[in-house]
Amino acid sequence: MATTVITGIGELTTNDDALGTLTDAALVLDGDRIAWVGSASDAPAADERVDVEGRAVLPGWVDSHSHLVFAGDRTAEFAARMAGKPYQAGGIAVTVGATRAATDEELAANLRAHLDEAAAQGTTCMETKTGYGLTVADELRSAKVAAAADEVTFLGAHLVPPGEDADSYVDLVCGEMLDAVAPHVGWCDVFCEHGAFDADQSRRVLEAAKARGLGLRVHGNQLQQGPGVQLAVELGAASVDHCTYLDESDVDALAGSDTVATLLPACDLSTRQPLPDARALLDAGATVALAANCNPGSSYTSSMAFCVTTAVLQMRMTVEEAVRAATLGGAKALRRDSGEGAVGVLREGARADVHVLEAPSTTWLAYRPGVPLTRAVWRKGERIR
Repeated sequence: MATTVITGIGELTTNDDALGTLTDAALVLDGDRIAWVGSASDAPAADERVDVEGRAVLPGWVDSHSHLVFAGDRTAEFAARMAGKPYQAGGIAVTVGATRAATDEELAANLRAHLDEAAAQGTTCMETKTGYGLTVADELRSAKVAAAADEVTFLGAHLVPPGEDADSYVDLVCGEMLDAVAPHVGWCDVFCEHGAFDADQSRRVLEAAKARGLGLRVHGNQLQQGPGVQLAVELGAASVDHCTYLDESDVDALAGSDTVATLLPACDLSTRQPLPDARALLDAGATVALAANCNPGSSYTSSMAFCVTTAVLQMRMTVEEAVRAATLGGAKALRRDSGEGAVGVLREGARADVHVLEAPSTTWLAYRPGVPLTRAVWRKGERIR
């Protein structure tokens, strides 16, 4: 395999506690793995040499929450929301109709376009969900299309389809739908929220998924205080996402668990909800991730840099905390932060996902808000930008 040394790194964010943040550093990529990390003056020879001339380097963004298997858009809904209409989860049904009407080829092309868009901005590991089909056949084909992403999550419990009985639909999700989809996904999610699924229904879905060997994720506490966080922690979910409305007991539960609090600030801005209290979570010792939640209804962005900027400028996170949350935090939410091929970290044996900024430090992500700063990207050792 060809090797590449990336040298002349002004600031190297490794997210490795033993290495820390290095200056005047270098990395060696060997195939799809990081083979060496250290001082530029000690860098070994390689087949190719890339001098980044003092720029900052960090792990590729790990976006642990997206909904990219969809068709259509919800521009009208967004415009109405900006004019003062409150966000309601029922808008998902609009996308369900468009997705059901689309061909597999159309869904795959749309997914690929969004994955490429994200990669061009430094996202090298991305989760995506089903959830806009809501029939056995449409959830199954959505899961198969979603295989182009790094991680695939089944979200048949996204919304009760219009006209259907909620408990009967949960029966379908827990039985025939899960049986069909489980071989094609690694995770199961549920929208535990007023207007979607209550705590008992959510528990049924998660326990059925766990019995089939799937990892658990939860949409929780997005629109109001609710049971999502506590249920996620109780069942050992890898992540509970949104966390917009938390009380002290929710913060304490997250801090005392391995469940990651995944915050989605672009969604909260788009839906005009309060931003999550990231400071309370971090100060309590909870693990925090940032994700873009790219979807056509409530957060139509793939920009992790925008999420980092928002977290720093409006959520009282430091730059270091926000960058870590958008890389290693996302990796922890996907349980991909350790061992060979880990993402969100730059150390020997980790996956060779490298993001070079057109900036001398990651501070510029917040210092120059809105300015595109991605200079170069390697994913699995292959330069894609």
